[in-house]
Amino acid sequence: MKSFLFTLIICISALSGAFAQNGTIRGFVYEEDSGEPVIFTNVYLQGTSLGASTDVNGYFSITQIPLGSYVLQVTYLGYDTLKKDIFIDSERILTEKLFLKKSSIQMQTVEISAAKQEATTNVTMSVTKATPKDIKQIPTIGGTADLAQYLQVVPGVIFTGDQGGQLYIRGGSPVQNKVLLDGMTIYNPFHSIGLFSVFDTELIRNADIYTGGFGAEHGGRVSSIMDITMRDGNKRRFSGKVGSS
Repeated sequence: MKSFLFTLIICISALSGAFAQNGTIRGFVYEEDSGEPVIFTNVYLQGTSLGASTDVNGYFSITQIPLGSYVLQVTYLGYDTLKKDIFIDSERILTEKLFLKKSSIQMQTVEISAAKQEATTNVTMSVTKATPKDIKQIPTIGGTADLAQYLQVVPGVIFTGDQGGQLYIRGGSPVQNKVLLDGMTIYNPFHSIGLFSVFDTELIRNADIYTGGFGAEHGGRVSSIMDITMRDGNKRRFSGKVGSS
């Protein structure tokens, strides 16, 4: 009996030690010139399969890392590759703030996607993601492209008025749509008097349009959710833009 208990204690100690031999690194990735977060960029440990992508705030987190020394690498199209030597131990969570420089060398585009792997854990049914680059590709007549015009080409969306007045998504009434701006609910969100857009394209970082299958965190409506995230702004310099609408 004593030998059995001794063996059990050794096994539990070994398992505890095995689980403890993992570390975590997390942090943010920013543009060096503007201080804006770099979204959806790849952050990984060189020579391993461990890595993550940044979110709309530039945040990343890599967990379950075996102890040791690594080279943390950040790659993003149009920017110089960033490499940094790090050491992982089990006593603390390593936090890094990384800054990317714009690259002066133009190369052919190589697109690397983890959409298949992401689909195994994330439910993205009926979700349309829009960025300022996507919005500017919409043809416009007599004005600048904006989110209201982009929504008119999303499946299941019907607008009354060419610049967006009442919004009907998948047969629901306008009051069944919820618009969030950095987490705050916006009422009557589109063009004021049919002319001026509430959402300036240059200020939008990312827009997620849920036309079905959204979770409890986006409760309060039954037709659609538009979750819009605004840019933080350039913390290093002042600038402006003139346009017509």
